[in-house]
Amino acid sequence: MAERSTAAVDVADNSGEQPLTAAAGKATTDGAEADKKVSTHKDTKRAGHESPARDAQPPELHSGHKLARRYRLEECVTRLEGFSSWRAVDEKLRRAVGVHLLPADHPRARPVLAAARSAALLGDPRFVQVLDAVEENDLVYVVHEWLPDATELTPVLASGPLEPHEAYQLVSQVSQAMAAAHREGLAHLRLNPGSVLRTGTGQYRIRGLAVMAALRGITSEHPQRTDTEAIGALLYAALTQRWPYENDAHGLSGLPKGLGLIAPDQVRAGVHRGLSELAMRALVNDGATPSRQEKPCATPEELAKAVAAMPRIRPPEPDFATPPAYPRAQTSPRGGGPAQPLPVAPPPPLQSRAGRALKWSVSALLIAALGLGSWQLADTLLEDGQPDKPRTQSSGDDVSRKPTHKPLRIKDAAEYAPDGSLQDKDPIQRTYDGKPKTYWRTASFKGGPTLAPYRSGVGIVYDLGSKKLVSGATVNLRYGGDHTAASLYAVDSMSPSGPVAKMKELSDGQTSLKTLKLTVEKPTTTRYVLLWITAMPYSAYDTETYSGDGFKQAINEVQITG
Repeated sequence: MAERSTAAVDVADNSGEQPLTAAAGKATTDGAEADKKVSTHKDTKRAGHESPARDAQPPELHSGHKLARRYRLEECVTRLEGFSSWRAVDEKLRRAVGVHLLPADHPRARPVLAAARSAALLGDPRFVQVLDAVEENDLVYVVHEWLPDATELTPVLASGPLEPHEAYQLVSQVSQAMAAAHREGLAHLRLNPGSVLRTGTGQYRIRGLAVMAALRGITSEHPQRTDTEAIGALLYAALTQRWPYENDAHGLSGLPKGLGLIAPDQVRAGVHRGLSELAMRALVNDGATPSRQEKPCATPEELAKAVAAMPRIRPPEPDFATPPAYPRAQTSPRGGGPAQPLPVAPPPPLQSRAGRALKWSVSALLIAALGLGSWQLADTLLEDGQPDKPRTQSSGDDVSRKPTHKPLRIKDAAEYAPDGSLQDKDPIQRTYDGKPKTYWRTASFKGGPTLAPYRSGVGIVYDLGSKKLVSGATVNLRYGGDHTAASLYAVDSMSPSGPVAKMKELSDGQTSLKTLKLTVEKPTTTRYVLLWITAMPYSAYDTETYSGDGFKQAINEVQITG
């Protein structure tokens, strides 16, 4: 159940909430007639609310059915208004994915396809990525990431309001991400606690960009204002554990009826004043009044700038355990004499027969060790100046002790993505096929050149077939510019576990050219080598790779030397 609740199923939000941005029908598992609700925004509406979509039947599929002989359906998690959403398995890449399915003649099929393809081109790691959008055999399906290690904001808020630092990170990351999406002409229109995920590293990822609204038939005349108010509602809920409207939603209690929208710091004691005012500035679109009459934030870009202008809120200091008290001095029993230290009994001497035997054994070992060291020193001095003699290796690995700087044969490779977000579904073998014109590419990122903090890096693990001495690597790149940075690591398998920071680093470097050379100062024996890219240059739209403009990179060829 934990995996189901965090799996990036964009429309599995049947909690009876009142959507911020539209009059949405109450979700039912059988597609029955739903109650209509009042919209928060007058400019937001359901496209084709009375359309045949309500009567359309979802495709009759079942667990085990395969799409494109690749995606195996596992569990239906939503069935609503003529479409269904599934947890599935990509058998080609052996990973879990999410799939939205609807008939090709569904009135929303075309908008869903268009929205999914537009969202896929964004390539921003702050959003749950669309992996595929296909029309096939009278079906339209959208494949997206499945993040079992992430948690919806809904259960997070159910356990209590967020600390100021966490709330600050939430509004900062979500507003920046939505500002980047709107610059590309993409809106969400259904931002709520069910569409925001928090990863184990504390990063927030948004699911359902453009697709969720298209599936529900939601449109808006002022999409930027709609999304900004939604971010304000998220911040309000994070600070107060209350939904900023009269109706209960997303497992949160609404505000008292007839009271109107009051500032978060008036709802709950101890709320950060600056964040409280920021929430009101974002919610001013719904009639709220900012506490200090600052200009309302009507777009995610304005909200992101307002967050950046705030004094940075630092995380709380960690709690350290109190060390045990050192024994204090005792006073005289009568209270009139000087303080006396507590007596500490010394360890008893080894007086027994066993103790004497132990002392003699330790002495014998020390004498033997001194003799062995003296013999080895003498042997080294006698051989000084003599020609080196061939020595045999004690290990079974056929590895030379001296680097030859010759190319090593790469047996296999696989992308390393700790968060499960792969960059390119094309064969990764193109990076070592000996063909300079073939390539493996990354997504296009909106922030850079350094990918952190939104992503720690992208990487490929290479299998040398057996343990080999590795002295360096040469990476031929598609894009030059400021700048590409990468590192080499020795890892234990094709799917190494744990963070990169704990792996054995062999070399690192950066370049503004199209060739990056990495030299290992102390050649190391390993079978598996991880190439980990942490920075990429900016490049314009590439018609050959169909990649949008942004910070990105593509690898033509990798050569590992021994």
